[in-house]
Amino acid sequence: MRWSPTSIAGVLEFTPTPHVDDRGFFSRTFDADVAREAGIDPGSFLQDSMSRSRLGVIRGLHIRVGEGESKLVRCSSGRVFDVVVDLRPGSPTHLEWLSVVLDGDRQNSVYIPAGCAHGFQALTETADTAYRIDRRHDAHEDLTIAHDDPRLAIPWPLPVSAMSRSDATAPPLSQLGTELDRIWARAGADGRPQG
Repeated sequence: MRWSPTSIAGVLEFTPTPHVDDRGFFSRTFDADVAREAGIDPGSFLQDSMSRSRLGVIRGLHIRVGEGESKLVRCSSGRVFDVVVDLRPGSPTHLEWLSVVLDGDRQNSVYIPAGCAHGFQALTETADTAYRIDRRHDAHEDLTIAHDDPRLAIPWPLPVSAMSRSDATAPPLSQLGTELDRIWARAGADGRPQG
């Protein structure tokens, strides 16, 4: 397994080398030593979660306020167009976004640091997405940003087939002043939430 930086500081992509044969494949999906080498404390992860989405479904853009939340995201089966938006005020890529296609055949994953919003769209009939998260869930800290925010102008690759009600009615960044302050007030000069 190898890791590489992306265009947004702190967002990393991990790419294993699946062993493929006539039965299918076997792949390492997480390696604590590689995580440490990339600067991530593997012991910080507290929870694994998974979602199943059908073709065209968009989930997000989601972020945690308060202490924030870092996560390692992988599409275990199928493919997703995964999006990360940098909302850390001290970051040189503040308000920029990037996309990575997470692919169940490649088993690549993306590490998303606290202070970045995350969302994805399923590119296959079924897409199973796994999350390794460093904070216990607290619904009071959930914040959703409109997937079609004109300021971000994310070119989602497919028409939206379904969204949750909260995702479909999420406001754009321009209407989230107070809520974004809950993220930004806790961020230091490097954009990382302060404890």
